[in-house]
Amino acid sequence: MASQSSLSTLFPIQSQLDYALDDAATQQEKENLVYEYLKKLDESEDLKIPDFQTGLDWLNTEGPLSVNKELAGKVVLLDFFTYCCINCMHILPDLHQLEKKHSVKDGLVIVGVHSAKFPNEKVLDNIRSAVLRYDICHPVVNDSEACLWHELEVSCWPTLVLLGPRGNLLFSLVGEGHRDRLMLFTELALRYYGEQGLLQTHTVGTKLLKNTLPPSILAFPGKVAVDNSSKRLAVADTGHHRILVVSSTGQLLHAIGGPENGRKDGSLFEASFNSPQGVAIKGDTVYVADTENHLIRKIDLLEGTVTTLAGVGAQGTDKEGGAMGPQQPISSPWDVTLGTAGGVEDNVLWIAMAGTHQIWALFLDDGKLPKGSESKAGTCVRWAGSGSEENRNNAYPHKAGFAQPSGLAAAPEEPWSCLYVADSESSTIRTLALKDGAVKLLIGGERDPLNLFAFGDVDGKGVDAKLQHPLGVAWAPEQSLLYVADSYNHKVMIAFLPNHICIKVVDPKTKLCSTVAGTGEAGDNLGPEFCKSCFNEPGGICMGDGGKLLYVADTNNHQIKVLDLASKTVSLFPISTDCTDAVPTKSASPAKVPTLPKSAARKELPLVAVSAGQTLTMSLTLSLPQGSKLTDEAPSCWALSAEGSEWLLDGQPLTGDIVDLSKPLRISTKLPLITKPKDSNDSPRLTLSVWVYYCLEAGKACMMKAASFTQPLHISVRKVP
Repeated sequence: MASQSSLSTLFPIQSQLDYALDDAATQQEKENLVYEYLKKLDESEDLKIPDFQTGLDWLNTEGPLSVNKELAGKVVLLDFFTYCCINCMHILPDLHQLEKKHSVKDGLVIVGVHSAKFPNEKVLDNIRSAVLRYDICHPVVNDSEACLWHELEVSCWPTLVLLGPRGNLLFSLVGEGHRDRLMLFTELALRYYGEQGLLQTHTVGTKLLKNTLPPSILAFPGKVAVDNSSKRLAVADTGHHRILVVSSTGQLLHAIGGPENGRKDGSLFEASFNSPQGVAIKGDTVYVADTENHLIRKIDLLEGTVTTLAGVGAQGTDKEGGAMGPQQPISSPWDVTLGTAGGVEDNVLWIAMAGTHQIWALFLDDGKLPKGSESKAGTCVRWAGSGSEENRNNAYPHKAGFAQPSGLAAAPEEPWSCLYVADSESSTIRTLALKDGAVKLLIGGERDPLNLFAFGDVDGKGVDAKLQHPLGVAWAPEQSLLYVADSYNHKVMIAFLPNHICIKVVDPKTKLCSTVAGTGEAGDNLGPEFCKSCFNEPGGICMGDGGKLLYVADTNNHQIKVLDLASKTVSLFPISTDCTDAVPTKSASPAKVPTLPKSAARKELPLVAVSAGQTLTMSLTLSLPQGSKLTDEAPSCWALSAEGSEWLLDGQPLTGDIVDLSKPLRISTKLPLITKPKDSNDSPRLTLSVWVYYCLEAGKACMMKAASFTQPLHISVRKVP
């Protein structure tokens, strides 16, 4: 009978293969080496691993799995992970690729073995939320006490362990960045054991969590930002892969991207994102940390476009930077905030680069980093952090160390003049001086820069205060206080973000940290008092209304909550489902378009030259007579039609409501790539019609005005060479 083995037994054997693979020149040589390795490994005694403990909770399955039963006859890939870890997130695309290529019937089963770092991560409901957030579709076991981790002598997250059909150790890969070798090992193991006739085609009962998630307006919102001048909020609707722009009353103004992930620039109608996190809004511009696309994006609400400012669309490993944005690879940007560095106001976008444990700068205009050289507009460069995952403070920014920085808040005013950083994996709040780049501790953690396990839920001063994986910070200049989303403490604090969903507040002068709202337990109670309200891993916070309101992205509750700092009450921020954005959607049934009255004004616009496949945007500014308002009981609306040229709109008109006249009405539609049908109008045209119902406030008299605007088009077809 084979004895149970651990990775310490496997590593000396595999290391010989690893060295040989490093020297191999061709893919065929590598495959031959792995094949021979498997043959020799099979000839020796099986390196059997112990089975999963009984009584563990399983997700995405119909029941518990056993190495000796349900997984027997399969090549099994064990992914030892903890859901807070950015490195663990980085290998998920590799696992998704494997799952697409090899099914369970082909002989491959991937099992996530969740081995928690933080106490909050041991809770099954929190792991369930993470599985949904990351779209994990393979079985996951909650090994909350890390029993298999210890039995196999796993030492860090992530660690991948590949097993043969007898539960025998084959390979192990530690850390991220091993995609090619993972694919090679898995392919050859399936081929080798398939030829031996040892693979079985039976299925493994699955019950995917994502099929049980009820529909909601928001899904795991990561961050929220406010522009007090325009009274608009930007929300990263992370789980829906989109950005929402809403009014201060909750009216949905724009919905850009979603519901599926993607990576596309273009109009607001066609652009797409992949799990965006950080947002910053100023006027008609929204900056987005498009996290899983490894990009920084810009949404221009006035022009109706989305463009890429930095990143190449793939995870980068560069820890220096200095290239122009679109040529500079970056890694998992988690938050962004505007700032000023040696130039005009707001000439730089600060970036919390979680993937490389650094703070970067993207220059929107010419400028200069503290003690740095001049940088041209468009330059994307590292500002602080060595790239090592540490809790290291230093007067020299490049020698300091961060551990997955996830939240930023700028405090440019004297005497603060710093950037506050929620450094999640060290469970600290740090300051980055805007004058010289010095990095200092504000609260949390401990003095040993290599200890990333100094966490807890303790109000206090400086290093005596303890947080648990804080993800967000918000600076209140009116109060000179810093608010912290203490994510795994489920609290809001002054001014740090640690354990179970709570909000805390910090006085930067005294370095005192205290709980503002949250009980320390995950929940969804509105209180409404601060001390009775509950949160669930809040990921982002921002100040609004001149420091009177605190908006909280209550991530696992799929909500935005509002803390009224004067009345000390918590309320739900309602987001309406009717979007005033002019990005139309086509309904399954033909839209009903009202008839224009004879009195309606009709205007034909000058001919416009366009190309097939181009996105066309029509913009219309509407205003009402003084002393009047839109009628609530009779909703105003618009319609885009193409009489005689119905093929332009795929045979049906587009419609929408008009609820906000404070900004232009913008309607975008993508012209078809096909040429016009033979029986269609020789002069294609689009007509935008509006029906506005309004009342005079003084006399209570109500009336309707209608108008139409016809846009003739000259469409040129792009020739394919």
